Amino acid sequence: MISVLVVDDHELVRTGICRMLEDHPDINVIGQAESGEDAIQVARQLHPNVVLLDVNMPGIGGVETTRRLLQSVPETHILAVSGLAEEPYPSLLLKAGAKGYITKGAPLIEMVKAIKKVMQGGKYFSADIAEQLASSYLSETQQSPFDILSEREMQVAMMVVNCISAQEIAEKLFVSVKTVNTYRYRIFEKLNVDSDVKLTHLAVRYGLIKP
Repeated sequence: MISVLVVDDHELVRTGICRMLEDHPDINVIGQAESGEDAIQVARQLHPNVVLLDVNMPGIGGVETTRRLLQSVPETHILAVSGLAEEPYPSLLLKAGAKGYITKGAPLIEMVKAIKKVMQGGKYFSADIAEQLASSYLSETQQSPFDILSEREMQVAMMVVNCISAQEIAEKLFVSVKTVNTYRYRIFEKLNVDSDVKLTHLAVRYGLIKP
């Protein structure tokens, strides 16, 4: 029996995934969480085999949640379930330690297949995700300017474009506001922008957030 934790900030999506899986004989949904922060706490208590993780969530987001989950519960396996198939999200999740990435439109049979695959130590990607990953490795001309950011800079940048204040970012990352602003100005310098608005426009242009 594979124990699963479902993490998504939308209750309807979260509940829908749970209902899809609850009747499967090989899978036991042992918990739910609506944010990365909640997911880490629940995972520490329940130690799920697999975490079905939304990517684009408020707060620390899917990438940092993946990293912290694997630090706290290293035996768990992360399977990203997202409506975002575009790069750089799949690559970022892989670098953070996720074992698979499927879209929210995936049928139950594919989701179960993905869960079993990552549970066995393998990797699983939806066809459109695999195509995105292949394209990103084969094409040097379509690289995102965000690729030059460090993991922490990318994390801060995504929080900024999602309208999270410097104080909130500092609290979530356990750093000072001064440190957050240092990251922010470093991001501006690397990406050649001079405001949060221009940073957001750039993120939209390269598919990091929806317009």
